[in-house]
Amino acid sequence: MIFKVCGMRDPENIRRIDLSGADWMGFVFYPPSPRRVESLPAFMPEYARRVGVFVDEPVENIQVRAKEFGLDYLQLHGSESPDDCLRLQDRGLRVIKAFRIGTAGDLEATAAYEAACSYFLFDTKTPAYGGSGKTFDWTVLDAYRGQTPFLLSGGIGPEHVRALKAFRHDRLVGYDLNSRFEQAPGIKDVEKITRFIQDMKCKK
Repeated sequence: MIFKVCGMRDPENIRRIDLSGADWMGFVFYPPSPRRVESLPAFMPEYARRVGVFVDEPVENIQVRAKEFGLDYLQLHGSESPDDCLRLQDRGLRVIKAFRIGTAGDLEATAAYEAACSYFLFDTKTPAYGGSGKTFDWTVLDAYRGQTPFLLSGGIGPEHVRALKAFRHDRLVGYDLNSRFEQAPGIKDVEKITRFIQDMKCKK
């Protein structure tokens, strides 16, 4: 399973999370977000893959940020079209398209993106773009019959280990961790992250 820690910006926190067992690390480029990163941090992850989070940003701007930050993946959280995703993928950039899920009907939009993305991310349906701290009913994902692998997001916290282990889906490949592991916006509790990853990997 992939463990993605999102909303990083503090150099020392980045360094410590990079050693926590996290596989991917997310950097938010959405201006209204309290976790927004405006310039390249003094330390960037050496082990974890780098994911840039964008909301309706022009493709050209995304490319500039991808080069500046050495991004491995682009997580698109807005109303980006399948064509937008394909344009980025055609330029060698791997795309994660986020969808806000409240009911099984919200999954219908994924079909148009099947050939345009490397991964999907299923987040809680709220007015905000991520970081809400709210979960959704994961059983609605039973209706997802697509071929694109997905990460589960939305209010995941340390208390969800047992429920996450019990949840099964053939296309589930990872978890997106954010606000429920924070000490402050953009500052993650390293001990909680490390313990969560260890608990999730434990067979018991």
